[in-house]
Parts: sequence; C-alpha cells; structure tokens
Amino acid sequence: MPDHYFSAAPSAPSRPGSVRLHTDGVDLSLATDSGVFSQGRVDRGTQVLLDHAPMPSVRGPLLDLGCGYGPIALTLATRRRRLPVWAVDLNERAVGLTRANASSAGLGNVTACHPDEVPDDLEFAGIYSNPPIRSGKAALHELLLRWLPRLQPGGAAFLVVGKNLGSDSLARWLDERGWPTTRVTSQKGFRVLRCERAPGSDPEGPSDE
Repeated sequence: MPDHYFSAAPSAPSRPGSVRLHTDGVDLSLATDSGVFSQGRVDRGTQVLLDHAPMPSVRGPLLDLGCGYGPIALTLATRRRRLPVWAVDLNERAVGLTRANASSAGLGNVTACHPDEVPDDLEFAGIYSNPPIRSGKAALHELLLRWLPRLQPGGAAFLVVGKNLGSDSLARWLDERGWPTTRVTSQKGFRVLRCERAPGSDPEGPSDE
C-alpha cells in the first residue's frame, strides 16, 4: 500500500521544510515534512477555514481534529492563548511537528497527541477540522461520530470540505443524524460547514445505521 498522510507511521524518508502561515492575527513559520498532509504549503481548504470560521460562542477547550503539522491548532492557540487547544492525529510525524511548532511559537496551551490520549471526559467548545476525505467515506463518518458527541452544550464544529469532494452530501448526512449543519461560507472551491448538537439529542451521539 502507498504511504498516506493518514498513515500512523509514514515510511517516506524525512524531507524537512517550512511554510509561512498568515491569517488574521497570526503570522508564523511552521516546520513541515514528507508524509504529512500538505507538506510545503498551507492547504487551500485549511486557509479558507482559518480565514472564515469564527471562534465558538461558548468558552472551553478547542480541538484540531487531524492536525497535520499544526496550522489550525496554532492559529486557535494564538487567538485564544488562555484556552487549552488539543491537536490530534494518527500520524506520529504530524504530532511531533505540531509539538515542535507550538514550542517554537511559544504556545504552551497546545497539547498534540494521538486521539486515544485525549481524556474520555473532555468536552470541547469548538472542533475545527480539514477532515481526511480521501481516507474514505466510512472512515470519515466514523471519525465524526466519534468526536462530534464531545461538543459541550452550545459548542460547534467547523469543517472545511471541497465542493467537488462531497461537502453538500456530507452536510445532508450530518443533518440526517441529528447534527444541524449550515454553510458558513463558500470560497475557492471549498465549503466551511458549521454543525452542532440538536437540542435534546442523545449526548452519546447518533448511530451510523
């Protein structure tokens, strides 16, 4: 099987590089490497998410789901320095890069780790993600059904998905499973979706049946 950015342990030889991340209130140089999503550049969808997704309306921990080398997590941590920001990824190289980038930026409020290392009782005011669409629909649905129930009351998730990669069908799927979903913006071929828990819905999350 070829190596993917969602592989736990990338086999591609390390080829370190760096990118410049610039969005409102944030200007950072970030280390990247081979075997990690969007090596050598800030992904266009990620940039759209950072430029247009608002901060949550309630206060609490934030989650970068599928952090890569950390552009989303570090942006959140810069904008909300007093809030804990969790950055999770299955890719060990990505987690290491996010840790190193947070340290270089002096952002002590970032915790980068494997998803299984997040405390089970931790809820989030906001979840932000450029989800791994190319991992397949089943894996994507499993990922969202695992983490969306971790939203605290009043919290919201913001997902960026390409229009040609099923953003509208994903929004319908989320709606059908009890996660009211609206479009924040449509820019450069991407949609930013906002989803939240429906009032009175099961806090353990809907099934995927």
